[in-house]
Amino acid sequence: MGGDSFCVVRCPLIVARKRMYKLTEFNYRLPEELIAQEPLRNRDQARLLVVDRKKKAVSHDTFENIGQYLPKNSLVVLNNTKVIPARLLGVKERSGGQVEIFLLNKLKEGCSYETLMRPMRRIKDGDVVSFGDGKLKATVVDKDKKIVRFNRKDVLPYLERIGHVPLPPYIKRADTKEDREFYQTVYARHAGSVAAPTAGLHFTKPLLSRLKKQGHDIVNVTLHVNYATFKPVEEPDIRTHKMHIEEYSASKVTWEKVQQAKKDKRKIVAVGTTSCRVLEAVAQTGKIKGKTNLFIYPGYKFQCVDTLITNFHLPFSSLLMLVYAFGSSAVMKKAYNEAVKSKYRFYSYGDGMVIV
Repeated sequence: MGGDSFCVVRCPLIVARKRMYKLTEFNYRLPEELIAQEPLRNRDQARLLVVDRKKKAVSHDTFENIGQYLPKNSLVVLNNTKVIPARLLGVKERSGGQVEIFLLNKLKEGCSYETLMRPMRRIKDGDVVSFGDGKLKATVVDKDKKIVRFNRKDVLPYLERIGHVPLPPYIKRADTKEDREFYQTVYARHAGSVAAPTAGLHFTKPLLSRLKKQGHDIVNVTLHVNYATFKPVEEPDIRTHKMHIEEYSASKVTWEKVQQAKKDKRKIVAVGTTSCRVLEAVAQTGKIKGKTNLFIYPGYKFQCVDTLITNFHLPFSSLLMLVYAFGSSAVMKKAYNEAVKSKYRFYSYGDGMVIV
């Protein structure tokens, strides 16, 4: 990975401030049966909603044809984060009571994590929870802050063996072995996310090869998605929302390619809101590695991204607000209404969208 910063020419963040951005503007009605509960076995056979911002028009296709809608010789940016099996099911050594611990953020101390825990009413400071064959244990060191300390620093090998896939809360079933494959992009490399960068789930290796043959260049960035991505914005005026923080990185080579593409007037295609946030964060700060709480909502002036590939997002979510910012509120409301009318599959295991 390159250094912590890289010289860039950048403009100040410009956000419209003249009117209140009401939370109620970011809602839509979704029949529950349209929330995808299972992955498609053939990833690239997902439906694709094509949104043309200039024409204010939408059309329908299949994701395998995504290359037809990308600007010629574009630079496609993927988020190569890897989802970890962050859900652990264990028992308290003292009482034998069952406990679920969901890992959120690893703390600097090395052995400790911020977590979600349940059932909270039966958990006390000092409780020791044992997992699997008992070689991995966690002590509750701060119930109020939901912090646990494991008996070893490197828990990832144990997670791979006994952890569960952290499916989103709107998938109403237990995880299966298939989820280990399908709730992961085919290009996932760097472990650290507790939610998948879902726009990338539709890509297959043959599809990526076809895009290269069509003249597109493909590069990677990394943003580790945390569980707060599912938390809805609650502030009546969304500008007062406190955005969650996520770690990101882009190599020096990747950012040089982004800048060269801009100089050559080639377009930048972000695969997912996470890749988009990395690109915009680096464009703003010049730092190719760090943490970002960049909150993108209507009025934001995009400095880097020209085309966005995405999935369908939850009402009131910061992800939906980013998409509204990119495509315009009027056009995106039309697109979402069309997707509901045409019975697209929604959310993580759902269908895709490209905004050109």
